[in-house]
This record gives sequence, C-alpha cells and structure tokens, in this order.
Amino acid sequence: MTTATTTPTRLPVAVPVLALGIFCLGTSEFMLAGLLPEMARELGVSIPAAGSLISAFAIGMLVGAPVMALLTLRLPRKVTLVGAGVVFALAHLAGALTTSFGLLVTTRVVAAVACATFWAVASVTVVAVTPKNLTARGLGTLISGITLANIVGVPAGTWVSDHWGWESTFVAVAALSVAATVAVALLVPETASDEKIAIGALARRELQGLTGSRLWLAVGTTVAVQSTMVATFSYLSPLLTDVSGLSAGVVPLVLLAFGLGSFAGITVGGRFADRDPLLNVVVSLLATIVSLAVVWLAAPSAVAIVPAVVVWGFATFTVASAINARIFQHGDQAPNLVAGVNVAAFNIGNAIGPWAGGLVITAGLGYRALLPLSISLALVGLLVAAASWRVERGRTVEVEAAPCPAC
Repeated sequence: MTTATTTPTRLPVAVPVLALGIFCLGTSEFMLAGLLPEMARELGVSIPAAGSLISAFAIGMLVGAPVMALLTLRLPRKVTLVGAGVVFALAHLAGALTTSFGLLVTTRVVAAVACATFWAVASVTVVAVTPKNLTARGLGTLISGITLANIVGVPAGTWVSDHWGWESTFVAVAALSVAATVAVALLVPETASDEKIAIGALARRELQGLTGSRLWLAVGTTVAVQSTMVATFSYLSPLLTDVSGLSAGVVPLVLLAFGLGSFAGITVGGRFADRDPLLNVVVSLLATIVSLAVVWLAAPSAVAIVPAVVVWGFATFTVASAINARIFQHGDQAPNLVAGVNVAAFNIGNAIGPWAGGLVITAGLGYRALLPLSISLALVGLLVAAASWRVERGRTVEVEAAPCPAC
C-alpha cells in the first residue's frame, strides 16, 4: 500500500506571529514622520534636529543587524527574539519618559539595534520553520508586517499623538511590542541552534558563507529595489499636493491606497517567487518601471494619480518575497549573518533613495523628476539582475552542455 505525499500549502502559525513583531518594528521605524513637529516643539529643538532621530534609527539598524547577528550566534533563536522584543519595548518606554533630547536619541539607537536583531533572527526562523516550497511566501508574509505598519500602525500612531501626545504613541508601541513578544514566546518553536559549536569556529563558518558573487549580486539587487521605491515614496506627499493638486487631507487616503496595493503585491508576488525567484525579480522590476512611468504621466491629474499610485504600490512590492528569498538561497551556509546583511541591504537602500531624491529636488528639477530617478534606479536593479542571470543561468547551461568525460 502506497502512502501519498502532499505538498504543504499552509504556512506555520509562527510566520504570522513573527510578522506581528515586524509590524511593531515597522510602526516604530516610520511613525516619526508624523510626530516630528510636536516632538521638536516639546523638546525645544528644530525640526531638522529632530530629524536626527530618524537618522539614529537608520544607523542603529544598519550597524546593528550584522553585528548582532554575530554576537547572538550561540544563543537559541527564540531566546534572542524574546530578548530583542523586551529591549525594544523598554527603549520605547524610556523614550516616552525622558525629557532629554540626547537621551531620546540614545533610546532610538537602542531600539534600532533591537529591531535589527529581531528582524534578522525572525527571517532565519521563518526559513527554518517553513516548508521549502513556501520559503519565499513565508518571507513575504514576514515583510508584510512592514506594509501593514504603513497602512495601520503609522496613521494610528499619528492619531494617538494628536490626541494624547507623542509620548503616548511610544507607550502604545511598547505595549503592542510586549503583546507580540508574549505571542512569540508561546507560539514560535525553537529552531536548531549552534550553541555547541565554538564561537570562533561558528563565526568563521558564517563569514566564509558570505563569499560568492551570487550572494552579493542578490544583495545589490535588494539595495537597488529598495532605493527605487523610497526615492519617490519619501516625497510622495508633496508630489501629491504640489504636482497633482490634492489637498493635504486627502494625502493619507492615497498613502493608504498605496499600502493596500503593496499588500496585494506582496501576496501575489509571494505565490510566484517560490517557483523562480530570479525570474520574479526581473518581471517585477519591469512592472515597476512601467508603473512608475504611469505615475509620471498621471502626476498632473488629481483623478488619475490615485489609481496610478495603487498600481505602483502593487507592482513594486511583487518583488519583496523574491529578493528576500534569493539572499537566503545564496547564503544558506551563513543563515544568521546573511539575515543581518539582508536587513542592512534594505537600510542602505533606505538611505540612498531619499538622498538621491533630495539631490533632484535641491537641483530644482521638481517632485515629478523623482519618477525618472526611480526608473533609473530600477534599471540599475535590472542590470544587477541580468548579471545574476548570466552567472546563474549561464553556468547552468555550460555545465549541461559540456560533454561527459566518462562517455
């Protein structure tokens, strides 16, 4: 009697639980955009000075991800996740209670390091607990926590701040982080750890696993993809008001529409990424370029810009699952450190995009010129993906076409 084997079609419950944690992290990372004026006023600093809180978080993420990946190599992953969640919550409580701007900056750096640690270890955990045929979908579900943070968390944080002050928003994030950490402790299983291996040998193994052109081409694709998105998205609000002629009150609704489109894009992209991640990257980048061109054409129209933004959100996020999956696919010999590198890649893109967009605006080219900039960055991503295609598919063809020496 033969027992039929079925291909898994459902993600384990640990994946959405970890996505809830990412939701908390994403809310904290992006909520300051709506809180800066009030925070600057209460803390007695200028808005540009208050903006250093955003830079502090980005630096903490960029440095903290790979460093903490190495420092926590021998810790059980579940312990690391719970510890990062606790530190993240405490950092927000400390930030809410302080009246010192310098101390508040410090709490943001600490929160960012905890955020980077949780994100990196959560990614490794998702790869470990998810069936192989659903890896990209699992990573896409994890990243959807960031999308939901922009749809729900950031507007809710702004609303709480408007009613009870920015400190209340920090307390709310801390409370939600505690709830997410408890859920992780109860529902996320412990995965295999390397605590029995000497830390020196373990670190060398992880560092050796970072070699290879395939991995770094995948990392380069992630940087290009992320910078493509944020170069325009960082300045979407003034684009909508100054170019499209929308009122400021309508802008949050358009941002919500973008978020809904991006959530749909992650959902659809995740289902195709498991079949062929590299092809998914190429097709998604082409779709992103087309959607950005549509936004450029629609920008002067208050009516056309809204559906164009939704299409852009959908297209640009269909690649999210694939770029995450590819980094883990080519760095499977160093899963912990690769997870940190992955987080760093996203944050490098987060830095490059707004910087390049700022140069365009400062040059007097206007907000609409951000769209050709994003298209150019997407073309860079396509070039990197083409190099990946040549390395991966080219080598495969050569091996298959070579004559068999034993024949």
